[in-house]
Amino acid sequence: MAEAHQAVAFQFTITPEGIDLQLSYQALNQIYLSGVRSWKKRVSRMKNRVIKGVYPASPSSWLFVAIAILATMYMQSDPSMGLISKIQQHLPLSAQGQTMLSALVFSTLLWLSLILTLRLCLKLLLSYHRWMFELHGKVSNTTKVWVSLLRLFSRRKPLLYSYQTSLPHLPVPAIKDTLSRYLESVRPLLTDQELKRMTDLANDFESTLGNRLQRYLKLKALWATNYVSDWWEEYIYLRGRGPIMVNSNYYGMDFLYVTPTTVQAARAGNTITALLLYRRKVNKEELTPVRNIPLCAAQCERMFNTTRTPGAETDVLQHWLDSDFVVVYHRGRYFRLWVYRGGRLLSPRELEHQIQSILDDPSPPFPGEEKLGALTAGDRCPWAQMRKQFFSSGVNRRSLDAIERAAFFVTLDDEEQGMKGDDPAGNLDRYAKSLLHGKCYDRWFDKSFSIVIYKNGKNGLNAEHSWADAPTVAHLWEYTLATDAFHLGYTQDGHCKGEVERSLPPPQRLAWDIPPEAQVCRSLAVAQALAADVDCHVFPFREFGKGRIKKCRVSPDAFIQISLQLAHYRDRGGFCLTYEASMTRLFREGRTETVRSCSSESCTFVKALEALTEARLPSTGATGPSDHHQQTRWVKCLAQGHNSRILCPEPGSNLQPSDYWTTHSTCCPNQQHIQDMKLMVTFVSSQVADDGYGVSYIIVGEDMINFHVSSKYSCSETDSRRFGVQLRKALQDIMALLSGDPKGSSKGSAQVQPK
Repeated sequence: MAEAHQAVAFQFTITPEGIDLQLSYQALNQIYLSGVRSWKKRVSRMKNRVIKGVYPASPSSWLFVAIAILATMYMQSDPSMGLISKIQQHLPLSAQGQTMLSALVFSTLLWLSLILTLRLCLKLLLSYHRWMFELHGKVSNTTKVWVSLLRLFSRRKPLLYSYQTSLPHLPVPAIKDTLSRYLESVRPLLTDQELKRMTDLANDFESTLGNRLQRYLKLKALWATNYVSDWWEEYIYLRGRGPIMVNSNYYGMDFLYVTPTTVQAARAGNTITALLLYRRKVNKEELTPVRNIPLCAAQCERMFNTTRTPGAETDVLQHWLDSDFVVVYHRGRYFRLWVYRGGRLLSPRELEHQIQSILDDPSPPFPGEEKLGALTAGDRCPWAQMRKQFFSSGVNRRSLDAIERAAFFVTLDDEEQGMKGDDPAGNLDRYAKSLLHGKCYDRWFDKSFSIVIYKNGKNGLNAEHSWADAPTVAHLWEYTLATDAFHLGYTQDGHCKGEVERSLPPPQRLAWDIPPEAQVCRSLAVAQALAADVDCHVFPFREFGKGRIKKCRVSPDAFIQISLQLAHYRDRGGFCLTYEASMTRLFREGRTETVRSCSSESCTFVKALEALTEARLPSTGATGPSDHHQQTRWVKCLAQGHNSRILCPEPGSNLQPSDYWTTHSTCCPNQQHIQDMKLMVTFVSSQVADDGYGVSYIIVGEDMINFHVSSKYSCSETDSRRFGVQLRKALQDIMALLSGDPKGSSKGSAQVQPK
């Protein structure tokens, strides 16, 4: 237990006079309280397992069924049609005991049958998705009946995982539909000759290998919860041998316009507390799923106490049921910080006190300790080799175990970040780069997520991608920021509220014995070269937001995606294969599917807008590609896409024209009910192609959209700031068109400084 490591419970010495035994009652009490906390968590998990196991019924409904059966038997009626009598024949009890026990057994069987029936009905209801394709304000009678039935089945307050067994399994689309959608997605990017060749390849694939692979997928779908998620996690993420820093990990920002406190230790105390309160809700399953249309919550299971460990061929995600400490990094040193004392969570003020003791600690790093985190930022194979060679035993093994078993990782950064000073835009870009990669050695990129607390009180988050997608982490981070600022709060002088127990044991320094041949510098060089090549630009777009876009009867996401196509066309003089992630969490263990927003409709619209002079385009000109994009997005949400199914590097790879894949966009939903503009947070990943752009955006309230554009300095054809200017112009031009004033657009060449 945590406190048992901090103090010696008993010790004895052998002397000529005998054995001298000394007991530490305080330490024994801490061990006892830690054991009580552990058993409470076990009981809570067992209770939740029963409650969600019988959902949508309740455990108390068994008593109702049993009383009803006993009442009918008392009235000399047999609701079992002879089954109770047959059960009585096999019970070696008295007549009264046989009657009572057989009635209870039958009641239990009937109750379980009713639960299975209700669960099957709920699963059938959740398999209805026609509502996604209906227009706002024009809901069909079928959908109205469906909503009423779904609410009827979901009246009981569900736990976080109550819907898991009722969610439908991911469907397997027909191979013909998959290839048809693929050819449609590449049609605007290929010449007639290239399209004919691709069509021939698709037909050949369908008639040979495709049908055989389709049968394998259907066979797997019969017994697997999700036929693609395990492969997706393995081959898209865990088997990647390049650095996960920048390439895979993503980040989340703090409030942009306010900082709740400028005291670094206080901000860390409240942030850690808020995260642990969220973990408590996850463990107790108190987070309420979306009730009308529930989504899969499986990604929440590995949110805390999880790390990605490197391997020679593939990495492995390791998860522990519990952890009562976090690991803190400050000025090249690692500390284990216990967050429980006597079975209770430390208060924010106590955590601030502990963090401040770390900040005030003058001890220098151990040799090789300062830049040890660079191993997690470099290539995976060298890190796997170093881990096996130098971290498999002794003090290094114990310290590495502490980091990997920690609830999460905390970095106390000695820099100041945020929108500050005379150059807020440039500082915002530097803030983004800091969260994305830092110094390349002051984050532990293998942890499920790491939080960063800056010297001026700003904070942020860096998350590993394989265990979950951005919306799951976005909910965690928005809860953390809201709890930090509005529920925990600070005193007038910026410190955490509460009192400090002065007998708290100090944070424990992690010891290391790092030999020079550990090759930390080699991994650091790889990571620094990668970080130096990142060209990122963050800007808030304030001219209008989703409120004005919706007034034009256009989907905000589709509006932005078409704007991206227009911006890229102006920036590069052509179109490209565009990746937009769309979640498939309507299905059990669903993750994402790819929406290719570069379509024939969007390309036609962009070319028409560029050719616009005095003639005015019809106001319906933008609704065509918008409706097509929205329709495509819903199709992908229903797992009817093609990207996640064409993973094989053999003949199927001929169907992937990777040369065209140059734009990657991500929309991160703001899931908390936070309306104030100052609470803008962003979740961002990098581009997926060396000569392309990565664009992440979040729609904030009704009047703002926040964009992050990333590219590589090493590519002479890309410039993130230039693309940002083009994107801003594209948004304005399309809005001017929809508003009926194409002459009022900002059409023209953007002037930006070269990088």
